[in-house]
Amino acid sequence: MIALRFVLLSVLLAAAPVFAQKYEPHVGQAGKDVIWVPTPDEVVERMLTMAQLGPGDVHFDLGAGNGKIAIAAAKRGATATGIEYNPDMAKYANEQAKAAGVAGVGPGKAIIRQADIFATDFSKATVITLYLLPTLNMKLRPQILSMKPGTRVVSHSFNMEDWEADEISTLDGRKAYFWVVPAQVGGNWSLEAGPARTELVLEQTFQKINGWVNLSRLAQGGLREAHLRGSDIAFAYVDASGMRRDFTGKVDGKRMEGTFRDQKGQEGRWSATRR
Repeated sequence: MIALRFVLLSVLLAAAPVFAQKYEPHVGQAGKDVIWVPTPDEVVERMLTMAQLGPGDVHFDLGAGNGKIAIAAAKRGATATGIEYNPDMAKYANEQAKAAGVAGVGPGKAIIRQADIFATDFSKATVITLYLLPTLNMKLRPQILSMKPGTRVVSHSFNMEDWEADEISTLDGRKAYFWVVPAQVGGNWSLEAGPARTELVLEQTFQKINGWVNLSRLAQGGLREAHLRGSDIAFAYVDASGMRRDFTGKVDGKRMEGTFRDQKGQEGRWSATRR
């Protein structure tokens, strides 16, 4: 009996370290597409500040790691979701959210889901954060550009090539890139401004736009100070009489509308329909 007890005690003692072992992430550990390197706290705060994230926002952190960014977003009142491929890391991140008092689903809460970012629907996000390699940013770019105009995107360290950032911040040598998803406005539009009707042609490269209006059968007037930010659009042109008109408005799919003002101070409503 004593020998049997000794054997059982020996087995339990040998197994104890295994049972007591707890998962702890380490810098440089391999992931599905990238190694894990945590974002410094000050960079996290700057990224969320650049996005002007706050209550009412729906935040997705793609490649959530230990959940740091999603937790910080929840503390600002957002409904935060992290997407992490490694199941052990996702479990660890949820434990971190619980310890921070923000675990759960809803405003001011964060949940980290074990999933593949390329098989995840994040179309309802108002803010997206990334710390991925450039190739992965580019793989996600078409999906991001198809999102609702005005969606805010912030990437730590890596850009999106020819989609130029709206803002670049630098902290202790680290860069954070910020974009606003632009509405799709390139093409031909029928423009009505008060009693006047004309054709508006817009050329677009991401958030940068330019174009012209038809002033007569043979004459075109180039746009001045054309600007697009999310669904907000602004432009001006000088009409055939030499009068400058300034337009501001909103884009809603195949329609735009807003107000215009001429250089004499007269104001009116305008609208445009995609042709």
